[in-house]
Amino acid sequence: MPDPIQKEYLKLMNSIARWIDERLNGRRKPGRKPKVGFILLTAEFGKIDGGRVNYISNGEREDMIAMLREYLARIEGRYSEPTDRPQ
Repeated sequence: MPDPIQKEYLKLMNSIARWIDERLNGRRKPGRKPKVGFILLTAEFGKIDGGRVNYISNGEREDMIAMLREYLARIEGRYSEPTDRPQ
């Protein structure tokens, strides 16, 4: 798998990700996990199709993929809220 971030954007995206994470979750402390997950995607305009998308997040890869899948399903109209409610 190629690197998730192109070298020319690595330092900047890491800095932005730390800033976002601190605003959403406060300063990181040993043993304290973040409450709010986020994903930052960047791409150069005109180079997205067949080009490169850079990715960074503050969560585990599998969780972030699930979050992206749910988001895409919602915006594409393929998602409906679960109807299983406790009686």
